[in-house]
Amino acid sequence: MAHCVVSSAEEILDREFPVLDKGFVRLVDYMGGDSRIVQAARVSYGEGTKTVREDGALIDYLLRHEHTSPFEQVILTFHVKLPIFVARQWIRHRTARVNEISGRYSIMKDECYVPEAADIAYQSEDNKQGRSPDPVPADVAASVRENLARQQADAFAGYNGLIGQNIARELARVNLPLSTYTEWYWQIDLHNLFRFLRLRCDAHAQKEIRDYANVMLDVCRRVAPLATASFERHQVSAVTFSGEEMEALKRLLAGKPADLSGKNLERFEEKLRTGRQL
Repeated sequence: MAHCVVSSAEEILDREFPVLDKGFVRLVDYMGGDSRIVQAARVSYGEGTKTVREDGALIDYLLRHEHTSPFEQVILTFHVKLPIFVARQWIRHRTARVNEISGRYSIMKDECYVPEAADIAYQSEDNKQGRSPDPVPADVAASVRENLARQQADAFAGYNGLIGQNIARELARVNLPLSTYTEWYWQIDLHNLFRFLRLRCDAHAQKEIRDYANVMLDVCRRVAPLATASFERHQVSAVTFSGEEMEALKRLLAGKPADLSGKNLERFEEKLRTGRQL
């Protein structure tokens, strides 16, 4: 296979794309792009790269039919600066290679995430792990931001005090908050990156990790535009139905009641109304 150079990816190498108040995403390196996907798919035929239209059609076919191995030929390496609580959600995607800054060896920077006032919200009444969509009063949001910043300052004052006493770094760090920024290098193939993005770009994902995912989706558009367009078309904007929901859909198309009830009916109607996966 020929070495793949993607001009649009070259343009953004090492550029920091800001995320949240102090974070960023940076594409450090990449291997392959759309042409690598089609080269890998056609290797058994001994055929070279064809037109962009034919390449796009092939990539679309591969993605729709879940022929995943050609997408694994494309690899992206990111440098990411993110709050620890975002990193702990992120690390659950165990299909990447990760190297994170260590508080045992390095002095942790006094940098913590403070949400914007517009992102302050009450607990959702119907989602145990989410926020209510209703805005909080401006004075409440301001008070929350002030409290978070003060608690963070207190925690780092204690940390720096222990460091000043030459207490071991691995002990001094234990009370630092989850809002503390960490950094890592995160390397992943395109197939598994798409799986990450499908979950983390979704409206049900926590807002902070969704912000990172959306920036990384933009990077993917630069590295593999045809593959990313197909991914957005068939996965990000797609909705899947269970067997029970498919039967209900057939009944609706035949002019009959859906014959669902309770939560099953609510989920089904929400999918039809919003076109979003639940």
